[in-house]
Amino acid sequence: MGQDFPEQDPVKLYVPKRRHRAMDLGTYAPVGVFDSGIGGLTVVREIMGQIPGESIVYFGDTARLPYGAKSRETVLRFSRQIVRFLRTNDVKAIVIACNTASSYALETIARESDIPVIGVIYAGALTAVRATRSGRVGVIGTRGTVSSDIYRKVINSIDPEIRVIQKACPLFVPLVEEGLLHDTVTDEIASRYLQELKEKHVDTLVLGCTHYPLLVSTIQRIMGDEVTLVNPAYETAVELREILGKEGLLNPGDGKGPDRKYRFCVSDLAESFSDFASSILPNEVKYTEKIDIEEY
Repeated sequence: MGQDFPEQDPVKLYVPKRRHRAMDLGTYAPVGVFDSGIGGLTVVREIMGQIPGESIVYFGDTARLPYGAKSRETVLRFSRQIVRFLRTNDVKAIVIACNTASSYALETIARESDIPVIGVIYAGALTAVRATRSGRVGVIGTRGTVSSDIYRKVINSIDPEIRVIQKACPLFVPLVEEGLLHDTVTDEIASRYLQELKEKHVDTLVLGCTHYPLLVSTIQRIMGDEVTLVNPAYETAVELREILGKEGLLNPGDGKGPDRKYRFCVSDLAESFSDFASSILPNEVKYTEKIDIEEY
């Protein structure tokens, strides 16, 4: 079973109540974002669109992906290492742009931090609750996210009457990482994964992994136009904007921030990461740093 989700509003819970380190860093400090690989770039893309003034430091753990098949203890250890790295960049807030890490590590990381920390689950769950008409919500994610049962817990904490049908889709991540976004193999696997959700007549489907929005056209075609797809990446960017605003940490966007607005780092395969990131982000990613994350 997954962790018990706190009864308090998760958005408020994960923002430190005391005067925190972020206040000292100031509005020009960057936002830290991390994921097990490239999937978190969908969150970065949404942050760039929703809060264009913000600077970003991104870390993709490309040497140790996927997280979805790893234990809670391993994912928490990896997440702590990445947070320590991001803190060396004086980030003012951290977005865990990975559903598995949000499921397994968010609460612990947030309690250990003196800056705001958010994940990608609550905002997507709330949107699904608001979107469903039939009260049948589907969730697709990694094995780790599905086995944690976190989406059902959060959705039912908002509306206990909603039926949540979850389906692990473990091959979606490697297909995205290999760049097979529009391929007959991807179509066949997606059809098999999604058939159960179609048979159970969900009217809303949460893309419970940040890789999955890159397969949105395939998933929508298979599920049909009558099914609303919820992209937690978009909802998380909106939530981040709200939290930074409430905490007085929004970058005014007057050009006085760091000389390097966006910094991209990975634990392996930096060149291929740059190529992929350039294909989905608004601007070309000319350089990606390889970081020895085991040092942190």
